[in-house]
Amino acid sequence: MTRLLVLGGTEFVGRAVVEGALARGWEVTVFHRGRHPAPGGVEVRHGDRTEDGGLGELRTGEWDAVVDTWSGAPAAVSAAARLLSGRVGHYAYVSSRSVHGLPSAPGADEGAPVVESSPDDDGSDYARAKRGGELAAEAVFGERALFVRAGLVLGPYENIGRLPWWLHRIARGGPVLAPGPRDLPLQYIDARDLAAWTLDAVGQGLGGPYNTVSPIGHTTMEELLEACKGVTGSDAEFRWLGPEEIEAAGIRPWTELPVWLPPGELHGTLHQGNVDRALATGLRCRPAAETVADTWQWLRSLGGEAPQRPDRPRVGLDPEVEARVLAS
Repeated sequence: MTRLLVLGGTEFVGRAVVEGALARGWEVTVFHRGRHPAPGGVEVRHGDRTEDGGLGELRTGEWDAVVDTWSGAPAAVSAAARLLSGRVGHYAYVSSRSVHGLPSAPGADEGAPVVESSPDDDGSDYARAKRGGELAAEAVFGERALFVRAGLVLGPYENIGRLPWWLHRIARGGPVLAPGPRDLPLQYIDARDLAAWTLDAVGQGLGGPYNTVSPIGHTTMEELLEACKGVTGSDAEFRWLGPEEIEAAGIRPWTELPVWLPPGELHGTLHQGNVDRALATGLRCRPAAETVADTWQWLRSLGGEAPQRPDRPRVGLDPEVEARVLAS
């Protein structure tokens, strides 16, 4: 039986990893701060990586692999890697395609230039922090360090609010500002598909960087919004606006209109990455309609708002702004 340690494991990607491993019959240990309940069926160890002695409960134990979802200063990755060295076979660090910097060329693969960083980076910049985390894991585990360079992540348990915002907005119905063009290609990954590939990669002993998002054009903006309308049973009426109109209205892409970026440099960076390497090693991405439906089912099971990471700003367009722009 594979023994897996997950650093995190109670929210979004970490939780998807835990649930995926349990479904495979793996023995799972979850190390977290205790702010959120851990999934059932795991061994739980508590600690805060940012405090002196915070890794104390990991001084004992052996595992075949660890999955680390840390997003802050890479010193936390360094400390965990050093402590676990010799007692863990493989170190999978959930990184980000952001390590290539913004913007990066459309079609960029894992060999594209990355930002300058180090394991001693202060964590104030997301891209440098993630690159520093990679370097920290590599310094201890070498070729046994896997860099899971995720892009936009959606799906159940999302705690950023991108797909939940669209689902809730479209569920309210009425005229909905829809950012065009309709056939704008989107590239993302369902957290469960990210987890499945990561667990497979650990089993295969893969190391180094892998871009882990869907193939380019996995879905489009229209397909995503229509799927939201379908699962919510909404009477929403999409009012498609072009990028120029949205810019003229002062509406910010990505934050006020989650997921969406207008055609151009940033869209090329976020939605046109090369994922051939991950696809060749077994990455599979479920249809967008399934991700949307399962996320809606999860949201309804909560009976209220989705969880929100305290270190990330809320996303979405102010209803008054939307109404004013549509009226004009």
